[in-house]
Amino acid sequence: MNCYELGGACNEGFYVRSFKEMAELSRNHALKMLQSGDQDHLRVMKELMDSPKAMQAWMKEKEELFNSLEDID
Repeated sequence: MNCYELGGACNEGFYVRSFKEMAELSRNHALKMLQSGDQDHLRVMKELMDSPKAMQAWMKEKEELFNSLEDID
């Protein structure tokens, strides 16, 4: 999956075996982008961080998407 597929603002790719790993990598990526001042990532993260319900819905939706993808060993 990539940042866009996760609702983000770039094409950074994440290659993992579990959604837990995906969530961790995407969180680290978002933090790095926020620290660099990237406004597109800041906008996306602000929307999620302002609402715990939005974050929970995002997690559920993205986990379902992740689980629907084919494994590409």
